[in-house]
Amino acid sequence: MSPTLPPIVMTAPEHARLSDLADIVGARHPQFSDDLTRELARAHLVEPEEIGPATVTMGAKVEFAYRHSGTRQTVTLVFPPEADISRGRVSVLTPVGTALIGLSVGQSITFDTRRGEQRTITVLAVEPPAPAR
Repeated sequence: MSPTLPPIVMTAPEHARLSDLADIVGARHPQFSDDLTRELARAHLVEPEEIGPATVTMGAKVEFAYRHSGTRQTVTLVFPPEADISRGRVSVLTPVGTALIGLSVGQSITFDTRRGEQRTITVLAVEPPAPAR
């Protein structure tokens, strides 16, 4: 039995950009594309000015904890070309990146790692991205 998924929220423009990304990578990486597409399908869409500061969006810095170990991690959620794990920049196409998108502080989600292990994470803090100049 799979756990109940928490509700997620994202802006319509971000949803459109992520949908395009899922389509582009689908042929080469169907698993990543399918996971992201499933998350996008259940997202509640809002206008950009309606997104709360405690919601994980692209470019947000996110602190979360793994339930199984209590380990905390802070990452910035980015598009694949910007990913750099050594700098804490995690692609939205990774299992944890896909799990984080659209969550808000206090929400938890269970996802499958690339090794097929289930992990549950809880969002502890979100720092929204800096406004574009």
